[in-house]
Amino acid sequence: MALKCGIVGLPNVGKSTLFNCLSNAKAQAANFPFCTIEPNVGTIQVPDPRLQRLADLVKPQQLVPATVEIVDIAGLVKGASEGEGLGNKFLGNIRECDAILHVLRCFDDDNVTHVDGSVNPVRDKEIIDTELQLKDLETVEKQISRVEKMAKIGSDKDAKKKHELYLSLKDHLSQGKSARSLEVSEEQSFFLKELFLLTAKPVLYVCNVDEASATTGNAHSEAVKTAVAGEGASILVIAVGIEAEIAGLDDPEERHMFLEDLGLKEPGVAQLIREAYHLLELQTYFTAGEKEVRAWTIRKGMSAPQAAGVIHSDFEKGFIRAEVIAFDDYDRLGSEAAAKEQGKLRVEGKEYIVQDGDVMHFRFNV
Repeated sequence: MALKCGIVGLPNVGKSTLFNCLSNAKAQAANFPFCTIEPNVGTIQVPDPRLQRLADLVKPQQLVPATVEIVDIAGLVKGASEGEGLGNKFLGNIRECDAILHVLRCFDDDNVTHVDGSVNPVRDKEIIDTELQLKDLETVEKQISRVEKMAKIGSDKDAKKKHELYLSLKDHLSQGKSARSLEVSEEQSFFLKELFLLTAKPVLYVCNVDEASATTGNAHSEAVKTAVAGEGASILVIAVGIEAEIAGLDDPEERHMFLEDLGLKEPGVAQLIREAYHLLELQTYFTAGEKEVRAWTIRKGMSAPQAAGVIHSDFEKGFIRAEVIAFDDYDRLGSEAAAKEQGKLRVEGKEYIVQDGDVMHFRFNV
């Protein structure tokens, strides 16, 4: 399941440095605007201690973690919706992503240039929001004209419903609000998805703070929390610069000591990866055998046949049943045989909704 999170923000806020921490790639990170022009793409592993626990119990030949694709998109600037600073290209890169990691500079450092001359993450957020909202407004206005014509000639039975939604969207966006914060019905939600709006994408605000604020945050990150309170968005405070130093250490013991000194239990990027995974409304099920223990990525709410189809389409087409053990039962009992003996291996049919952490084996016939 190829899913992407796009890292966005103004120039010089730490996007490429964060990307390097996440993917162990070496995107250019420098102290000048538009350092990144073509988007860098990296595939990152989703940290999940359950996978290692299953590997310890099963002792497979190989271990395959779940992954998410991260895209480092060049810095947006004021006027991007009208093409400023290669804006159309950058907005197109965002449109291709499933979720947004919005990096905000929340640290003071005279040695790092700010594109607007001063550190104000709330203002920076509003600049990006405005550009995305203006582009969405352009999209919605085009659709309003289109569905009006369709409603008149009766060529689309849903045209009137769409027209009503699009007018609400236009009003909402015109007030400087993002599409994701508009309350819609289940039917309207389907129509909304058809528009592929930039501001409808789920967002995680990443407050890039100084080392001293890594565990506590600071006045800048607190201002961001207040500003986004009504959005239903997630916020993560992380010291990207120090995370880059930790990621560059080869010795695990040294990394652990570094984290302890900072008062952190784990690297902030590990938490960010998990947040990104949840942001996309994804969850994990496992397959466990002698050849391989593997984490499979599915969307929340998928049925057993749909989950089987992630492995191979034939599994979904010929689905017969799924044999399921909850991870906690597998962990406690120590093996599939023990789970079966204790009545913890369940046989589920086509209607079963897969739960996060299920250890599954599919029976199918093609």
